[in-house]
Amino acid sequence: MAWNWVTDLIDRETEAGRRLLLGFDFPFAYPEGFARAVTGSDDPLSMWNFLAETLVDTPEGNDRFALAARLNARFAGIGPFWFNGTARDHPGLPRRKHDRTPDHGMSERRRCESHAKGTFTCWQMGGAGAVGGQVMTGCAFLSRLRARFPDRVAVWPFEPLSAPVALVEVWPSLLAGEVRAAEDPIKDRAQVDLLSRAFAAMPPDRLSRMLDIHAPVEGWILGLGHERELAEALCPA
Repeated sequence: MAWNWVTDLIDRETEAGRRLLLGFDFPFAYPEGFARAVTGSDDPLSMWNFLAETLVDTPEGNDRFALAARLNARFAGIGPFWFNGTARDHPGLPRRKHDRTPDHGMSERRRCESHAKGTFTCWQMGGAGAVGGQVMTGCAFLSRLRARFPDRVAVWPFEPLSAPVALVEVWPSLLAGEVRAAEDPIKDRAQVDLLSRAFAAMPPDRLSRMLDIHAPVEGWILGLGHERELAEALCPA
């Protein structure tokens, strides 16, 4: 179970006096304005807490599509969430992107995603490559992780990284060319391996520069804009 694996890792490494940079491959925040509309605060961590308290997520399944429909009902028109992966209709959650209406008022993408070609938006709840479901389930998971380790975990870029464990948003496709060159039949394995190795090989001052980001509302993808440096870290001169 992922929960047990991650909590055991944090316990083991922090008790040994080591620091951790834990990367998660899903957006840590929604476009600006969404958290405030739902929780009354622009703080993305307030949205995390809302999801942890609201989403029903068990080994047997979760209600993310129903939750997306309920959230859509808070906005004018139809949207911003779309895609229903269940046989049952969820009123207010369109199955197709083009069935939404523009008056829901939310931006389609976060600022960082406008610089990351190939990323999917937080609003698409399913389909190949979509991340909307992962945002809901993942942020709820991380909210519970923060509650489990209140003094040991900090979330980048929303909190100072003074705790021994940093939770960061990553996107393995930053190294798409290197992943293709690896010719690994399991693409996900190659992505995780290469990105982990690149960050681990990064000189501390360069990693600090990558972490020096001000994005308190929408978050950021660690390493975005530094793709060449990450690739070079894999093949030092």
